Amino acid sequence: MRGKNWWGGVFISLVLFCLAPAQIRAQAPEGNAFVRDYSKGPNWFGHFTSPYRQQPIPTLSLENSPRLRDLIHDGKLQISMADALALAIENNLDISVERQVVPMSQTDVLRASAGSAARGFSGATIPLGLSAGALGVGVSTAVAGGGIGNAGGISGGGGAVNIPPVGTFDPTINYNFSWDRTVEPLNTLVVAGVPTVTGYSASYSGSYTQLLPSGTSFFVSLNGLRASSTQQSLLFNPDVATRMSMGFNQPLLSGLGLKPNRRFLLVARNNENVSGAIFQNQLQQTIVQVENAYWDMAQFQENVKVAEDSLAAAQRLYDNSKRQAEVGALAPLDVVSAQSAVAASERDLVVARTNFQIQEITLKNLLSKRIDSDLESAEIVTTDPLPEPRDSDIPSVQDALADAYRNRPDLKTAQMNVQNEQISTQYTANNLLPTGNVFGQYASTGLQGNCIVTAKATCNTRGVPLGTVIPSGTSASLTQMVQAAFPEESVGFALTLPIKNRAAQADNLRAQFELQQAQISLQSLRNQAELTIRQAMIGLVQGKAQEEAAHQAAILAQQSMDAEQKKLGVGASTFYNVVLRQRDLTTAEYAEIEAADAYAKALVAIDEARGATLDRNGITFNDALNGTITKMPAPPFNKGSNVGGR
Repeated sequence: MRGKNWWGGVFISLVLFCLAPAQIRAQAPEGNAFVRDYSKGPNWFGHFTSPYRQQPIPTLSLENSPRLRDLIHDGKLQISMADALALAIENNLDISVERQVVPMSQTDVLRASAGSAARGFSGATIPLGLSAGALGVGVSTAVAGGGIGNAGGISGGGGAVNIPPVGTFDPTINYNFSWDRTVEPLNTLVVAGVPTVTGYSASYSGSYTQLLPSGTSFFVSLNGLRASSTQQSLLFNPDVATRMSMGFNQPLLSGLGLKPNRRFLLVARNNENVSGAIFQNQLQQTIVQVENAYWDMAQFQENVKVAEDSLAAAQRLYDNSKRQAEVGALAPLDVVSAQSAVAASERDLVVARTNFQIQEITLKNLLSKRIDSDLESAEIVTTDPLPEPRDSDIPSVQDALADAYRNRPDLKTAQMNVQNEQISTQYTANNLLPTGNVFGQYASTGLQGNCIVTAKATCNTRGVPLGTVIPSGTSASLTQMVQAAFPEESVGFALTLPIKNRAAQADNLRAQFELQQAQISLQSLRNQAELTIRQAMIGLVQGKAQEEAAHQAAILAQQSMDAEQKKLGVGASTFYNVVLRQRDLTTAEYAEIEAADAYAKALVAIDEARGATLDRNGITFNDALNGTITKMPAPPFNKGSNVGGR
């Protein structure tokens, strides 16, 4: 019967520890991986096994988005700038790689919330000073003690008491159960009364430990031991010893307060913002690449048209000169000049088509996860013309600088790095203090078991014959423990005073220098941003002037060509002069297209320098982060073409 009580106590204690309080965390919502908050772990309450299972993430897809297939018709991929930007958001692999940084940063917040050191990621480092003075990687890795003590032993004991810091921010439950049988030979009959002692023991222990952000740590533990032996001089056989203890440790100097203990969490949350800036920076760079590639594609597409028109005009001129030479109205040298113009135009057309095909491959690579057979065979046709210059395209320098300070992701990252170094400096300054802790513990012990009535051990009974066995066990031992029949109270103070304190001094000095280094880097980036803004402004103003001049030159070249053809019609000019004017016109048209492309890229450059690429193109951060388009991009470029007249 007493054995059943013992096992019942073991079972009840196990259930109680399994149902011990735990921090309740919000369950991550279902849906796309990048709209979930991975800084919150699975809900423990009601889902006991969730923290011990791998959390699923959405399956990786390396197939192109359906939008890309839908835009291919009759072997042609007709895309506007908005289509190109949408395809890049959905398919570009550089964006996909950096997209993973955001949930990775949230896992650092999750890890630091447990009291462990954040791991950092590419582009966001963890200041070295945060681990100064620590041998481990977390805030605390100690485990609570609290065994049976001397209960059940031959004599009591006392001495120095020390309750070390225990636990992490995540509560920890420990449970242990063991059974043991031993047979020991003895060289005397005085102690045990028999030459061989056989002993049986079953023990269990459980504890709950936690570290609070203030630096306070505490534990609660419950232990039990049931032992039986063939010894003949025991008071209780079998005996049941139980012990309940609780204690705390509170830093008073180094390690006191929220900031030193939450330092990794503060940095992890800063780095979560850094991850957004890193992704924004990669997104902006890719969008800039796509815009420039699209405008280059539009330029080469126009170049092919100019080359085809030039070849057609040269061919007509050659055919006309050949007919006139056949009737003797034209010298053979003029026919050769016209034929040479045809050959030159054919060469220009080959070059234009080659450049077009090379740029086509570049743009396809930017807009797809992989180039499949349908995409490979499709010809890209850009539907948006190169933009016309407008006075409103040129912002003021002050407005551009204000936008840059507010929007540029590299400046945001540098500002977060400064904040991280400030946290490191504050922690290492706190770590200069001596280590002083106050601690306390309260414990209660119970000891009961089957008692054999002897002349020395009456088991608190009277009138009971000697040799009578008074049964007792777990319930009585637990009653003694709860009623504090054998209490223990302890309190103390521990002080560690490092002489010279050189390691902590070195860590703090280095943290201060690293902070200054981060501040210098931030100022350097600001200066670089100002330089980039001014260079982009100069490029935009010059690009506008060059495009307007090139457009006027193309108009004049067309007028010269028309006049020369009229003169040829009345016999006042030669075929050679017409060939020259045709070449001048072709050159002017190429120059106009190139100037228009340069101006379009200058618009892209000023937006990039201002950090306004995403806003100007109507790209929402969440769409880019999710890799899905809920709102089509809206590029700011006007729809009128400046090529071929206005």
